[in-house]
Amino acid sequence: MKKPSRTSFRFPLHAVAAALLWLIQGSVQADWPQWRGPTGQGHAQGKLPTTWSEDKNIAWKTPIPGRGWSSPVIEGNRIWLTTAFETPADPDDAKERLKKNTGGQPLTLLAKVELHAIGLDRDSGELLHQIPLLEVEKPQWIHRQNSYASPTPIIEDGKLYAHFGAYGTACLDTESTKVLWTNQKLHVMHENGPGSCPVLWKDHLIAHMDGSDAQFVVAFEKATGKIAWKTARSGEMNKNPQLKKAYGTPLIAELGGGDQLLSNAADWLYAYDPATGDELWKMPYGRLGFSNVPRPLVGHGLIFIATGFMKSEMYAIRADGRGEAEIAWSYRRNVPTAPSPILIGEHLYFVSDQGGLITCLNAKSGKLVWKERAGGAAYWASPLYGDGKLYFHAEEGLTLVLKPGDRFEKIAENRLDGRIMGSAAADDDSLFIRTEEALYRITEPAGAKEDS
Repeated sequence: MKKPSRTSFRFPLHAVAAALLWLIQGSVQADWPQWRGPTGQGHAQGKLPTTWSEDKNIAWKTPIPGRGWSSPVIEGNRIWLTTAFETPADPDDAKERLKKNTGGQPLTLLAKVELHAIGLDRDSGELLHQIPLLEVEKPQWIHRQNSYASPTPIIEDGKLYAHFGAYGTACLDTESTKVLWTNQKLHVMHENGPGSCPVLWKDHLIAHMDGSDAQFVVAFEKATGKIAWKTARSGEMNKNPQLKKAYGTPLIAELGGGDQLLSNAADWLYAYDPATGDELWKMPYGRLGFSNVPRPLVGHGLIFIATGFMKSEMYAIRADGRGEAEIAWSYRRNVPTAPSPILIGEHLYFVSDQGGLITCLNAKSGKLVWKERAGGAAYWASPLYGDGKLYFHAEEGLTLVLKPGDRFEKIAENRLDGRIMGSAAADDDSLFIRTEEALYRITEPAGAKEDS
């Protein structure tokens, strides 16, 4: 593999460039089957609402028991998400266990956590199911900004696959509400709790397991929960264990004539064969990056990634899928470490974690189109695009609605009670937003006019 470069890379043959047309692997058939929607890149269909508040354009608001930041997934008339019921640890026991905290983070420690699936009726918002999936005694600590139910599940053909990192993975039949299998045999030290969402590829459920002690990618047989393959990260990393962990979610795309699992981890972008777990190629970021959260994007023959904490940069990478990979361009200012970027046409948008600075770049060149401090103190959720509108969700319950384009144009500001930590979902004419206490269905009545 060629050494990473700041200069653009040209393929020698037009035929090779043509082979880099990216197609998202489309096995899932649900309306909003996974984190960031059908393509995994935050794009929605349908006519979506523009303005709302606690007393305007709310079809329903349903309190969600427990605590969790996972996003809702939607199949047919059912909405599913996960939640955690927490039993606090004894103070003396917690004090002793927290002596092992080498990261110096503000943490939560429990005696027990019970992980559940929550099912709701899409039309009415009625809470129909609260189904226990897994139970863990003396679970690892988590960062106070995280939850034990942060990874978003994925749904396909009536099967809900919920992954909770080191705490286990489960498959639920959503029609019978029976738990078909569980697997709690895989362990890493997350340090801050789980964060990586699973993906489906044919007969495999694939997930990242990047802890401070071990780092690997694993595929479960989706019918049984047995391990189909497990591949250790091969790239050299910082010797400090705290700089080896990551919380990224992979993306499956067509590259080099076949499907490849694009997998972002500490210090490296990897590509694996989703059938076997064989490492196909990898590329170092060239600068320190760990605790990665943003999901990769693909478009214009490029892979877009944010490199993570410490020195986060936005990279556009050209890769032929057979070992040749280089950085086409990079951008260093106000790049997020938690929210994913979003690609709309030739524009790449992202929001900084703190301060609400939104940046728009030309996706092909990396040149700045505009940047604007739009509001909101902190951002954890990834943006969503649909109906010609771009949605950014701030922690304090604020959603900014923008018109994509060559200049900053704000359409609306909307507020809900409670914190927003997870990404929104969309289905037909509605947005579904989870706060720390409730799930909202937001929709505008037919024929409603947008506020000016």
